[in-house]
Amino acid sequence: MKQSSLSLKGRALRYLAAREHSRAELERKLAPHAAALDDPSELSRVLDELADKGFISEQRVAESVLRHRAGKLGGARVLQELRAKGLGEQALCDAAGQLRATELERARAVWARKFGTPPQNPSEQARQMRFLAARGFAFETARKVLGAE
Repeated sequence: MKQSSLSLKGRALRYLAAREHSRAELERKLAPHAAALDDPSELSRVLDELADKGFISEQRVAESVLRHRAGKLGGARVLQELRAKGLGEQALCDAAGQLRATELERARAVWARKFGTPPQNPSEQARQMRFLAARGFAFETARKVLGAE
């Protein structure tokens, strides 16, 4: 079946087969295709049906992002990605709690993969701090990793 002849539900299922999507992501991706339909409420109906059947789950989206991104990024960046996916406040709060619990351990692992040796001078320390900050780790966490306390 050609992509252009797929129904909204077919398109949504194709997206969901590739990876977990939030309702907001699916709505964004399907909106151009729904605009061509006669019934503007069709998109909402399809998304409601998929959510009722358990195909769309904020919890699974959050778990997927945490599993794939938390090992490389700090809490701030992971939460930013979750917000961009349109997750609700409860899912964000749950994810933030999980991220907070492992922040220092994850920062040490990311730092060790990139550098592995402590900074030898202030400019090198600043460079390593910027690296961790760019990955979304908190300033205090970066200080602890580099032993700058």
